[in-house]
Amino acid sequence: MDAGRLDAHMWSEALRLYEWVVTFVGVAPREHDEWWLDVGAIMRRETRDPRGWESIDPDEGEDERLEDPLFPWVEVPSTSEGVERCRRLVGEIPRSSVRSLLVLLGAGTSRLDLSKSLSWDELLPEMERRADVILSRFPDGTRFSTNLGWNSDHPDFYKQPYRTHSPFSRSDWDAGLIAVNDDEVAVFWNFLSV
Repeated sequence: MDAGRLDAHMWSEALRLYEWVVTFVGVAPREHDEWWLDVGAIMRRETRDPRGWESIDPDEGEDERLEDPLFPWVEVPSTSEGVERCRRLVGEIPRSSVRSLLVLLGAGTSRLDLSKSLSWDELLPEMERRADVILSRFPDGTRFSTNLGWNSDHPDFYKQPYRTHSPFSRSDWDAGLIAVNDDEVAVFWNFLSV
């Protein structure tokens, strides 16, 4: 899909990939050379989508958020020390692996092999279509990072077990994707209590 054709309606429809899971989605303008500061602003919910498009905050209005405005995050990068801590928790992945990670975040599971999930073959085409729409927002040259560990240069998050994950939240398991380019920064994060 051509990023120039993407609009607010198409973006919102694609975010339905996450409608039955606890996944946070936020996009903000890139305002800092040190993009982790923009990630922190997204996690603190201090930003709005620069295009005015939909975001997802599954904890909005929840009691836990009222008690702790950072919930569910343990820490968000706002200082040089916080940036360094967070930087050590993620690794960069190639664009060719992003679609499978976006689908994993929509599957709402910590399963090691998504391809063995119930009804996987029937669900996959629509999940991939939505993931492709989401990915189309981010032009070539966008850098992608995740807190999941993997075993190859081009991980396939459908079938390849991730080795580790570095938690950012209080959840039993969380997995995320950060997208960074010259204009925008995006955070996609799934939280799972097992």
